[in-house]
Amino acid sequence: MPAESGRTANREAPKRTGWADRLRSSVRAKLLVLVLAPLLVGVPVLLGLVWTWGNEAYERLLNFKIGSDLVTAHEYFDRVRIGVGSDVQALAESHRVVGLLGARPSAMSALLAELAPGRRLDFLLLLDREGRPLAASQPLAGAAATRLEWPVVASALHGSALTTVERFSAGALQYLSPALRERAWLPLVETRAAAPDARTAEDRGLVIHAAAPVYDEKRNLVGVLEGGVLLNGNLEMVDRINAIVYRDGSLPLGSRGTATLFLDDTRIATNVRLFGDTRALGTRVSQAVRELVLGRGETWLGAAFVVNDDYVSGYEPIADGRGERVGMLYVGFLEEPFRAAGRMAMGALFVLFIGISAAGAVLSLRWARSVFRPIERMNAVIQRVEQGEVDERVGAVASRDELGRLAGEFDHLLDTLSAKREELQRWAEELDRKVAERTVELREANETLRRAQQQLVMSEKLAAIGELTAGVAHEINNPVAVIQGNLDVMRDVLGPAAEPVREEIRLIHQQADRIRQIVTKLLQFARPGEFAGYAEAVEVNEVVADCLFLTQHGFDRRAIEVATDFAASVRIEINRSELQQVLINLIVNAVQAMPDGGRLGLATADWTEDGETVGAVIRVRDSGHGIAPEDLSHIFDPFFTTKKGSGTGLGLSISYTIVERYGGRIAVDSRPGEGTEFALWLRRDARYDESPSAPGFLRRW
Repeated sequence: MPAESGRTANREAPKRTGWADRLRSSVRAKLLVLVLAPLLVGVPVLLGLVWTWGNEAYERLLNFKIGSDLVTAHEYFDRVRIGVGSDVQALAESHRVVGLLGARPSAMSALLAELAPGRRLDFLLLLDREGRPLAASQPLAGAAATRLEWPVVASALHGSALTTVERFSAGALQYLSPALRERAWLPLVETRAAAPDARTAEDRGLVIHAAAPVYDEKRNLVGVLEGGVLLNGNLEMVDRINAIVYRDGSLPLGSRGTATLFLDDTRIATNVRLFGDTRALGTRVSQAVRELVLGRGETWLGAAFVVNDDYVSGYEPIADGRGERVGMLYVGFLEEPFRAAGRMAMGALFVLFIGISAAGAVLSLRWARSVFRPIERMNAVIQRVEQGEVDERVGAVASRDELGRLAGEFDHLLDTLSAKREELQRWAEELDRKVAERTVELREANETLRRAQQQLVMSEKLAAIGELTAGVAHEINNPVAVIQGNLDVMRDVLGPAAEPVREEIRLIHQQADRIRQIVTKLLQFARPGEFAGYAEAVEVNEVVADCLFLTQHGFDRRAIEVATDFAASVRIEINRSELQQVLINLIVNAVQAMPDGGRLGLATADWTEDGETVGAVIRVRDSGHGIAPEDLSHIFDPFFTTKKGSGTGLGLSISYTIVERYGGRIAVDSRPGEGTEFALWLRRDARYDESPSAPGFLRRW
């Protein structure tokens, strides 16, 4: 029979059509996978790695390029700033300026108006030692006021020339010259991804600001020469930066470079085009760049959307004389030509890889065919033999390699198997008969062993708990008795003086009594025989009604509806107090399982077996949240509890021990969300057993 079953299963194998089944059952498919897997899997993985590494190398190269461009632009801008400072210092030390010291202000103003254009300065002021203007290259708009708030002026009055980049307000520009304010004014252009700004125009100015001390012929400090260059609209400077950084031929593939000066996040001088030949003055940088460069003072290197196209961009902050970030210097070049060149190179590489892979696949398949043809012949013979054609053989094959020798040995093996098949069939039938006999014996032995193991484990647990509990009870009851006795003495001695702490004394007394009760429960569980009372004939309905009355105080607070059905007509033999203990424990557990109210059911009925009444059944049912399936098998285990933070886990264990001792059984049926029902089967003639290891009739499901 086993051999026939194997042939039936194998005859069904060719009916499989799934790719996974074909791969498992076909050497040809496996060889094709071995040949094509490196090409179909390895090549895409390799191409993916090349693509990833190529992109990473491309990004590093572009970032390195833009970083070096930004360094070049920074050096040129720094040289321009230093040049302005050098021009102002040279004028402060010139004989013409020193020679007119003490002359009329009009003469000095005329000299400054003559000198400023030659140095390409937008304004020049001669200040006294208090920082007040004495003369200016252009008439000042307003009353003379001290200019000590500017760091360059304060430094020059202390004898040190200084050059910074400052942000001038519209009023400061108006004071120097209305023409400067007009040059600085720039309408703001709404820009995608820029930070929100309620302004419609930029009226401040970014100025290269310089000042140098002026000494008389005796080297006495007599004043300060202050000058500056307005960067707003200074297209000549950004075009010069662009020409230096991006010389002809420095950007291949048709890319073009740009340079920009920002006042805060607004372009005030740029050669980036908005459209046609219109420069993108008044447009603003994205919020991400603003937060990184102006907000955190870091340098941006990488791709960024600039006005209307993607650029490889470099931004660095520009700080004023107080260290505050007032603007940015930017250089960048179009990214798309580089991206297009990279895609073209990767595409050519992919085509090359695919071509090589296709050629390799064709050659590999030709070699693989010479391998799987002999294997397919052997497989066909195997299938026919399984179908009952036991005389089928492979025969001679053209291959003279290992596969050819394998085909010959395979035929020899089939001959040997044919001779052994009948003998194996006889042995198989005999073995099946003996296995069936041994299986029945083993099942019975295993069941006996399982019951013995359960009894042994319970005996060992209870013995260990008994020894531990006896020691714990002795060590705990003594200090508890001392605590309770001293509390009584303290209350008697203090008398009315104990009234302020009366509640605290009561709580201490209550908790000490709780300790005593827990120890008593441990002893009752570990040594149930010492706590067992005498058995008597008990009216079941009466005991259930008494227990319901004793626990009634907890129902109204939880809005619990009680339903009773007392139908038991027989008395049972049990200790009344112990039965009350079990029922009260079950009722209290049911009430606690319904914190928001519900329905509590108490029912009794006669217990009959084979038409004879042998006792009574008591059922306690609640409509609470139920017991989780994984907890059902443990609820009668000692110290197991689902009441986190409260409960000792001994209530149900003690209840189970009491019911078991009188020859009864206790069972539970619970479904999450539907409630729980405990059922007690108690005999009218108790089969009393003081042994804590008695197996009882516990059923759990």
